[in-house]
Amino acid sequence: MNDSEQALDFSTVIASTVHDMKNSLAMLMQAHSQWLARLPDQQHSREQGVIDFEFAHLNGMLVQLLGLYKLGVNQMPLQPAYHELDDFIEAQLAAHQEVFASRGIMATYEVDPLSPLGFFDRELIASVLANSINNAIRYARDALLITVSDDAGQLVITINDDGEGYPPEMIERQADYVQGINQSSGSTGLGLYFAGRIAALHQRNGVGGYTRISNGGPLGGGVFSLYLP
Repeated sequence: MNDSEQALDFSTVIASTVHDMKNSLAMLMQAHSQWLARLPDQQHSREQGVIDFEFAHLNGMLVQLLGLYKLGVNQMPLQPAYHELDDFIEAQLAAHQEVFASRGIMATYEVDPLSPLGFFDRELIASVLANSINNAIRYARDALLITVSDDAGQLVITINDDGEGYPPEMIERQADYVQGINQSSGSTGLGLYFAGRIAALHQRNGVGGYTRISNGGPLGGGVFSLYLP
């Protein structure tokens, strides 16, 4: 390669590849769904639950990688609007209904009637919640609960599960976001980093959004909270 030739932008190549992978995965998911629809009615099997969960997990990771790339090159447009929170949360749960059924997880939600609307970018926040719901599904035993409330003028969306909760060291270092690969769980912390960056894009009157993880809550397990101004 001579000096006049442009050097390969590896991050752009990766982003393009991830985009193609996401499209291929979407076609695979659609074909699989159509194939299932032609089969005789049957109860949800454990194997089908694994397939549905891993489809959602892979799609979430690809969306997350594309989002991180766009954040890195300042190409993440923010398009906030008012949304009815009941409809929004119900749609997020509906997207995971097959996995809930196959794993025997009871998923419910509660929206504070005093806070029926939220002002945010629907697609970006949906991607954050999708990743968080997938994480909660991985560790939940029987139940998952999403609550929506108001805290000093901020919208708070919280995902609760009845699992063992987050490791103490993860909670202590949550501000670090990217905490390295956990060999036992495979976690990199990128999900929290992505969620934090998306939350911070939402600003109003000089106040930015943020995330927080903890243990306890109404189900006694892990608690992921998203704060939006």
